[in-house]
Amino acid sequence: MSSLSGVQEKLETDPARFVEQEIKRFVLTSHDNRLSFLDDYLIWDEPLVGFADGDDHIFTEYKTIIASEHLTPREALATAYGRSLKGMPARLSVISWILPAAEKTRESNRAESRVPSRLWSHTRWYGEKFNFELHSHVVALLTRAGYLATAPSSEPYFKVYTNERGPYSNWSERHVAYAANLGTFSLSDGLITERGIAVRCGSVVTSLELPASSRTAATPYSNCLFYVGVNCRACIKRCPAEAIDERGHDKNKCLHYLRDIAYPRKSSRDEYHDEKSIAGCGLCQTKVPCEFQSPIHKVKTKTK
Repeated sequence: MSSLSGVQEKLETDPARFVEQEIKRFVLTSHDNRLSFLDDYLIWDEPLVGFADGDDHIFTEYKTIIASEHLTPREALATAYGRSLKGMPARLSVISWILPAAEKTRESNRAESRVPSRLWSHTRWYGEKFNFELHSHVVALLTRAGYLATAPSSEPYFKVYTNERGPYSNWSERHVAYAANLGTFSLSDGLITERGIAVRCGSVVTSLELPASSRTAATPYSNCLFYVGVNCRACIKRCPAEAIDERGHDKNKCLHYLRDIAYPRKSSRDEYHDEKSIAGCGLCQTKVPCEFQSPIHKVKTKTK
């Protein structure tokens, strides 16, 4: 890590480049991004990084698209510092990143049809713990340099609610990543990025001014083959809960399967060595055309 004065200089000279490089450096060098009990297996590959304007109108739209409880970046930062919205700086930015699952992790999950592979499950649990470490690292980096910063999904005010459609939160990392032009949504509710759908997302809101990434997707579903007219139903076929159909993803059906069918007995959890490491199944994110890349590029190439 550079000295504080060196960090401040880089943030003033080329903030976007420095932030992106620092996030990539941390991901690829941190011991927390490795499974120590599996020969230091690397959990996440090199990340993608994007930026959004903290006052982009899309964040206000999320209050209608997601729920009224969803925070704008300005609300998230003000809440973190106990200030009023008017007490915030004139310009805010959002840093968003994508953590792609390693190839062997994805490969191990392709062979499964009922529950996630052990490696996928460990990645989901320990990989998300690392994601929180990355949140903390970026926030500390910025605050030491004199900027305001918060990672909303790591804050005490982060909440998960439930309505008739299932669970939702007051800060959706996927929607933040979409705002930062890092991907578009899929039929299965995931985010299809340039590194595919087998990913995790993270973000930080800050007073550091960063150039917003222009959203280039024609629609919020531009990377999904199903939504662009291609006869793809791969994620529908992969879902053991039958929670995905042509209308989209049924969160309630998905949760029922995981809680009451896939892991109803402790013996099932014992197979994974750690009860806490079971979270989701990710079958719809592997053995599909969008697993490790955006499949739209191939479609465009064929139609030229």
